[in-house]
Amino acid sequence: MKAFNITISIISILLVFTGCRKYVDIKTQGSLIPQETINYRYLLNNPSTFEGTARMMDLAADDINIVDSAQMAALSASNSYLYFVNTYTWQPGIYTISGETDVEWDRLYSVVYNSNVIIAETPASTGGTDSMKNEIIAEAKVYRADAYLTLVNLYAKPYNATSAASDEGVPLIKAPTVDAKLTRAPVADVYKLIIDDLTAVYPMLPKVNAFNTLPSRAAAFAILARANLYMGNYEQAGVWADSALAIQNTLNNLSTLTTFSFPGRLKNPEIILSKQPYASLSYMPVALRLSDSLLNLLGTTDLRYSFFTAPASNFSSTLYTGRFSNRESIGTYETRNVGPTVPEMMLIKAEALARKGDVNGALTRINTLRQNRFTPATYTPVTAATASEALVQVINERQREFFCKGLRWFDMRRLKSDPLFSYTVTRKFRGATYTLEPTSNRYVFPISNYYRQFNPGITANP
Repeated sequence: MKAFNITISIISILLVFTGCRKYVDIKTQGSLIPQETINYRYLLNNPSTFEGTARMMDLAADDINIVDSAQMAALSASNSYLYFVNTYTWQPGIYTISGETDVEWDRLYSVVYNSNVIIAETPASTGGTDSMKNEIIAEAKVYRADAYLTLVNLYAKPYNATSAASDEGVPLIKAPTVDAKLTRAPVADVYKLIIDDLTAVYPMLPKVNAFNTLPSRAAAFAILARANLYMGNYEQAGVWADSALAIQNTLNNLSTLTTFSFPGRLKNPEIILSKQPYASLSYMPVALRLSDSLLNLLGTTDLRYSFFTAPASNFSSTLYTGRFSNRESIGTYETRNVGPTVPEMMLIKAEALARKGDVNGALTRINTLRQNRFTPATYTPVTAATASEALVQVINERQREFFCKGLRWFDMRRLKSDPLFSYTVTRKFRGATYTLEPTSNRYVFPISNYYRQFNPGITANP
């Protein structure tokens, strides 16, 4: 079997054909004509192909802390949960069983592959206008950019302007080939593709799309804001965040909602682009027990505590203690969204302002969000006397808003060398103590040996 086919996994190719067939059967009663423009639209509209994304970053982040021996024993009782334990304890290998593939890698490169098919084949397709084709290609490039932004922040070092040109990133695949020999592109090249593609295509996108599962101009701006934040380009991140907020800026006021009336992802006005982890973490033993440090930061009067956390008794018997993430058990019981949102854009803008010394501007953004996360009787604004204090308030608010939504791990990576936020994370599991120091190589996920054995050019992370 050829190298690239092994690397992206057979699932990538199957998703192309099964996803396309599904939509053709519905829309054209089985009469698939691959060259027709409309069929690339049907493929793009398939959320099972494009909406899924990674989940492992939640297991490594300091949002969670497993302390109950019953949960530890259950996680250790089966190889089915070995990936969870290895990620939670920051092991140098996650998928370590012979022949085991990395589901994160497969899922994200499946998005890349399907996007590349659409980007490559749509220009020569028939039956569509130039405007229609441009919009289809633009949406595919947004999906690809989002996938690469996640990949490079899972499997490569955090962006560092002084070393990004030499730091090894991830394989950069821009055509739907199945026989390429793969190597790791520099981190700088991966980010360049993301930035170049998004800045080129956003004019071709509608400001908002019919469904938030489909890329829009606001989504392109939001991913640009997130990418620039991770690069340390804070002022530019703030500019893109403002551009996204100029289009979409509605917040959910939690004081007017209940856990039953909380809007599902398709009706949630805060979601700019819906991205869901490929599998749920809402059942035992993989439910996410929240750390004391997070719960102390959150506090019990914050409505995010009552909406998005729940006691152990909601999940299992009295063998478990503490509180667990409840994000997948409210409203329409959907897997949590980890895609860009209105609150994320507000806090990116707040961080940009704090970093340039605009304390009042940063606090205004934070407190506007917080007013929608408390009842009027319990709300008090946060304060700061200096830019550093304001920045701490921004990062604290990001943790409150985004716990168990993927972003905390990426924040830990980008901030680990900053004296304001640098610290050693410690956790215990079945009698052993594990530490994650700021200089640790474990801030970069290992690339599975399964892929490297077929592509020696993909070097291992240290």
